[in-house]
Amino acid sequence: MKILRERRNPIVPMNAMSDVAFLLLIFIMLVALINFRREVKIEYPEADRAKRTSSEKNLEIWIDKDGALYLDGLPVELNTVEDALGETYRRAPDTRVHILADKNTPYGKINSVIEILKLLEYRVVSFVVKND
Repeated sequence: MKILRERRNPIVPMNAMSDVAFLLLIFIMLVALINFRREVKIEYPEADRAKRTSSEKNLEIWIDKDGALYLDGLPVELNTVEDALGETYRRAPDTRVHILADKNTPYGKINSVIEILKLLEYRVVSFVVKND
């Protein structure tokens, strides 16, 4: 007795593929929205009146209570800050410089950064404070 076998072409279901593609798209979009901003723990000074600025095109200079300098969250020396400010000004003159200093930082440490900004004739500078 001869057994007849039917030859079937295997079929890959495409319904599940679209679901997987959709989930991958959502995952990639969520990961792309994560903002990796480095912050230094400081105690913000207080102000009676403050002006809100946009968060785009900023260069942040952090100064902790011991006077250590951080540029966008990374520890740097004073001459590195000067080089970075000069390069940033050459690339995009409208970049705003934010100075974030601890309220217990000695004024001399903040003044050294201000002197560099004056030498470079930087005009778009903000001091970040805590607003109640």
